[in-house]
Amino acid sequence: MSHSQKHIKGRGAQKQVHNRFFDLSHELRDDFLNYCEAEGEAADSNTTKYIDVFPKTFVNKVDSPDVGMGFSANPYQGCEHGCVYCYARNSHEYWGYGAGLDFERTILVKKNASQLLEKKITGKSWEPNPIVFSGNTDCYQPIERKLQITRSCLEVMLKWKHPTGIITKNALLLRDLDILKEMAKLNIISVNISITSLSEKTRRLLEPRTASIKQRLKAVKVLSENGIPVRVMMAPIIPSLNSHEILPLVKKVSELGAKDVSYTIVRLNGQIATIFEDWARKTIPHRADRILNQIAECHGGTLNDSQWGRRMRGEGTIAQQVKNTMLIAKNKYLKNVEMPPLDTKHYLDLKNPQMRLF
Repeated sequence: MSHSQKHIKGRGAQKQVHNRFFDLSHELRDDFLNYCEAEGEAADSNTTKYIDVFPKTFVNKVDSPDVGMGFSANPYQGCEHGCVYCYARNSHEYWGYGAGLDFERTILVKKNASQLLEKKITGKSWEPNPIVFSGNTDCYQPIERKLQITRSCLEVMLKWKHPTGIITKNALLLRDLDILKEMAKLNIISVNISITSLSEKTRRLLEPRTASIKQRLKAVKVLSENGIPVRVMMAPIIPSLNSHEILPLVKKVSELGAKDVSYTIVRLNGQIATIFEDWARKTIPHRADRILNQIAECHGGTLNDSQWGRRMRGEGTIAQQVKNTMLIAKNKYLKNVEMPPLDTKHYLDLKNPQMRLF
């Protein structure tokens, strides 16, 4: 396969990939999405489309033993941030789209998210399990600035004093600092900021439409100064690309007030292996073989790894070196610091006021 094609600026994936759930003769109809795709769109169009969808449920139970959350909620499907390594790309195939450029260019919007959320957390059988906003795609991706769906969801969570988590790599969340500060007073909020590198050059290649590193570091500082607990996620660590930054990154975010740093080893499941290899050979051809070989070394000799336990942490010499380096960094810069557990009593008191009598 030739990798000499022109680099598509502003996008992570550099190619369209076939949806494996449909054969080549399958005709896909989008009637159920309340949308009719315009015919004849140029194959290399770099515009983003937003499609309203109306799901019946919004809060998802997370069954994966590798993910530290019980429930997630995603206001958007697909993500314009364009992170080339994103494990959520494969989920776009379930909606009838591809995991490559479709994932970045076709964003499904859940405008009824806050109503569905309130219905869920006020249900008789619901227990106050923390709900994490994103988990799949970023709840603060660019369109959130206009639509404010995530903000409306946070208003619901504050109204019911419900424990809440956020995962994002966009400094746009500082727009909602007023809500987050009120939630922090009740100890019902924790924020996870994804920072994979301190290098803007690396960021622009890996995550072309995300907030700058400078803005993300600012978000860590501002949140911490306002009493909002922040964990930085160095996710993923990619051998020979950002693995050398563990110590300086942990040092930097600890100085800004982060209470924890977590990490994952890059995992290229499903179509992502094809997308990532294509990206590597087009954007960093002189390092592509080394990086791809080292990723494979962490996952039993293959880029495509779905084995529980191994897929997030890897195995072998390189994965162990990453683990050891992270332990050293946290012991040096984050010793005796930890994220506080979220409080559930405010929600329980509000939902069941009669319990106060006991």
